[in-house]
Order: sequence, then structure tokens, then C-alpha cells
Amino acid sequence: MGTDSAPSRRPRRLRRTAAIRDLVQETRLHPADLIAPLFAKDGTGAPTPVGSMPGVARLNLDDLQQEARALAGLGIRGVALFPVTPTERKDPAGSEALNPDCLILRAVRAVKAAAPQLVVFTDLALDPYTTHGHDGVLDAAGTDVDNDATVAILARMAVLHARAGTDFVAPSDMMDGRVDAVRRALDGAGHGGTGILAYSAKFASAYYGPFREAVGSAQAAGTRGLDKRTYQLNPANPREALADAMLDESEGADALMVKPAGPYLDIIAELRRHTLLPLAAYQVSGEYAQIHAAAERGWLDLERCRDESLLAIKRAGADWILTYFAKDVAAALR
Repeated sequence: MGTDSAPSRRPRRLRRTAAIRDLVQETRLHPADLIAPLFAKDGTGAPTPVGSMPGVARLNLDDLQQEARALAGLGIRGVALFPVTPTERKDPAGSEALNPDCLILRAVRAVKAAAPQLVVFTDLALDPYTTHGHDGVLDAAGTDVDNDATVAILARMAVLHARAGTDFVAPSDMMDGRVDAVRRALDGAGHGGTGILAYSAKFASAYYGPFREAVGSAQAAGTRGLDKRTYQLNPANPREALADAMLDESEGADALMVKPAGPYLDIIAELRRHTLLPLAAYQVSGEYAQIHAAAERGWLDLERCRDESLLAIKRAGADWILTYFAKDVAAALR
């Protein structure tokens, strides 16, 4: 190409060196963007690896405290705690969820004692506590989740979690009206400062299998493919997802969440345009597992794919990212 016909605009000038590329980078990850999910177990035994999630283990409370301190030292600001409830403590009603000394409450207290600077998030749902593995109690016919009976239990759970010191309760059940009921219960019990991170757009996804293995809800139900489509969102319905999220905001949610993250970047971006609240996205167990599985086979570069997946979630509009990569990414960023 001759000089006279050379393009006057050359976008590659902004990609010429690493220093220039850093100057013009539009989206960045920071350890404070990340929330680390952690699995708590009873007893004093060694960490129990989750077979389908390389690098992830169920931790006793002493190890949980050690991990919390390590995460805080890396600049991570939040952890999401999930209990591995012993099988003998499960029943169809999820009664253990209302035990004032249940595992999740002891885990909250342990983390707050070890790393008080961490923001602690705890789920409100019954699937870790029920023998059937559903997120709520079943109706009289035993064929579907009873919405209002479940919401009443979630509201009581929220107060117990707030008393233990959790900073945000996170209703992950997708029951109608639960954000309003939880907000009223917290305020009525004197916990007006406890926030609500609502799982507002939680889809009936096939990506949850490894998580269900980790907490034992898959074993309780006898399958990883438990059908939750009567309460979780249809993956085909973006408008319905947005309507649910806006309803949660109107009921008093302090932050909204999309789950899973990677397959639903369009939902994250659309919700970002419709809300001024903080927006979280959960890079779920299946997303984590598939990146590891492909990397183990030599098909993908683990670190580059990990970082690219998280940048995509941040670029779509998420303020907070729940990810099992949190510790490794925070260490790399430092």
C-alpha cells in the first residue's frame, strides 16, 4: 500500500507495547471485586477435597479460620459460607436450618473472630438441610415446594444468621416474596444493618452439579439433576429474569445477583442497565470445573482462561464476582 493510501487511523498504535496496552485497558479485576465461596464441615478432620472441583475442599472450623485470614491478607473483602450438613441432621422440613447452634452459625462466628474485616455472606435456602434436596419444604402432595411455608422459615433463618454476625443474608431459594419477608423479619428483630444480597436471577441451570456434590444436596436427593424448574428461572427467559430482579429491588434488596455468570452475560449487562444497586454474579461450580477439566487435558491455558472468564463477567457489569478462583486470582494480582 502506498503512502497516499495509508490509513490515517491505526487502532494498532494503542496495542503496540505492553505499557500502552495497560494505559488503555478499560476493564480491570481487583481482589476487592471477588467473593470467595467456602464450604464448612463439622469435626476436626483434615480438609475433604471436592472431587469435581480441583483445589476446593470442605474445611473444619479451625481450617476455615485459617483460610479466612489468608484471603483477607490477599485483599479479598468477602466470603460466602456454605454448610456441609451431616446426613443424620437432615429431614424433609430442613429443621436443622433453625437450630440456633447449627454449623453455618458457628462458621459465621468463627470467620468473624478470625478475620473481622471480611464481609460475610450466608445463603438462605433449605437445600443443605433437606433430605429431598429442594430449596424449601414440600407441599402436602410432596410434588412441589410450598412457597409461603418456605418463606416463613427463611425469615426465621435470616434473624439467626444476623444474630451470629453475618453481614449479608443471601436468599437463594427463588421463592416469591422472600426479600420482603426477610427484610421485615430483620428489621423487626433489630437487625436493620444486615444487608440482603438477593439471588434475583437464579436460573434452573445444569452447571450446579459440583456444588451439590460439595454440600451433599445431590446425595440427599439421589441425583445431581434435581428438577427445580418450578422456582428457578427458565434459561430461555431474559425478560422474566429482569422482572424478578426488579421485584427484589422493590422489596428492599440491597444488592442483586445473577447465577450462573458466564452463560448469562447478557442478563448481567441488561440488569446493569436497569438498576443502580450493586450487582453480583456467581461463577458457579460447573463453570469452574469445566475450565479445570479442559486445562487438565491440555486443551486450554488454565490461568488465561480463568482471567478471561472473570474479565468478561466484570465487563458485562458485575461489581462483585463470587468465584472459586478468588484466592488464586487475588494472589496473581498482587
